[in-house]
Amino acid sequence: MNNPVWRMFSGTVRAINQLMAYIAAALIVICSFVLVYEVITRYVISVSNDWVIELSIFMLIAATFLAAAHTQRERGHVGIEVLDEVMSRNATRYRILLGDILSFFFCGLVAYLSAEYGLEAWEGQWATSSTWGPPLWIPYAFMALGMFLMTLEFLIQIVHGLAGVPPELPSHSHAKGD
Repeated sequence: MNNPVWRMFSGTVRAINQLMAYIAAALIVICSFVLVYEVITRYVISVSNDWVIELSIFMLIAATFLAAAHTQRERGHVGIEVLDEVMSRNATRYRILLGDILSFFFCGLVAYLSAEYGLEAWEGQWATSSTWGPPLWIPYAFMALGMFLMTLEFLIQIVHGLAGVPPELPSHSHAKGD
């Protein structure tokens, strides 16, 4: 794509998605330390920390949704690889484009509904029922942000697909030539 505005937009979205993947990785590492802390304090010094599980769940929700768009960019989500074996490269491009279009609408809807639900949780001051009671808008915000970024990634892939740019297939894909 030679349009400088589009290149800047897609480059910015992909840079943000790369950053979100790094943040997701950091959250997973932090989560593992928090869980090790829980094990040590619970079984070595007999102190219970009821906040650990909820914090870990919140961090894993954030990591999952923040890394989703980067994973899509790499085409790392589950796919129907057997079709790549039997379909021509051209047919595979159309199949991937159709999947991207359907996924764009689905992810956009989930992003919208997550944001709406998160706003409702914010306004209603919803919180978990634990003694710690963190607010529930936090995981909904990460869901909405992650799905919004995923929607933008699908938009980039759709525009590239319509422009005839071949999809970046995983290295293990073996689509036949035209």
